[in-house]
Amino acid sequence: MKLIVGLGNPGKEYENTRHNIGFIFIDNFAKSLNVNIDKKKFDGLYNEVNINNEKVILLKPQTYMNLSGETIIKFVNFYKINIEDILIINDDLDLDFGRIRLRMNGSSGGHNGLKNIILHLGTTDFKRLKVGISNNKLIDTKDYVLGKFNKEEKETLDTLKELINNILTDFISMDFDKLMCKYNNRG
Repeated sequence: MKLIVGLGNPGKEYENTRHNIGFIFIDNFAKSLNVNIDKKKFDGLYNEVNINNEKVILLKPQTYMNLSGETIIKFVNFYKINIEDILIINDDLDLDFGRIRLRMNGSSGGHNGLKNIILHLGTTDFKRLKVGISNNKLIDTKDYVLGKFNKEEKETLDTLKELINNILTDFISMDFDKLMCKYNNRG
């Protein structure tokens, strides 16, 4: 069983903000599979799908970004999911806008959602799909990540949707080293 988690904040006021990039792409992936992420459990919205004969849980924690790990650990424990079968989709200030980077593990890089996940999983060894949102040093970081996308950024995100759907589909059945080799030089 695989667990794919899109990070973000619940609520209308956070829709289409840079920090909600994980929600945006996991919702788009679910839509491509003709499902909604609308079942409720453990302070999360989720759905279970079958992809390439593998059971996959798509999850959007509803605890707010800084407490994402609380929901994730409940799913991991309940479904007995191995750490190596988890993929977290998150925004990354250190990547140019629209760039993607798959990582096998690593620190939180200052990302509060990742910090909380590391705390609750007790390891930094979980896979991530980082989506670049750039960083505007002229704006307070909190205001920047909670800011809405401009027209150009929305267009860039639209061009990434198919690529990220392909990455998520390949994650189900492809060795992660091969997945990184295939996609880390694109997008």
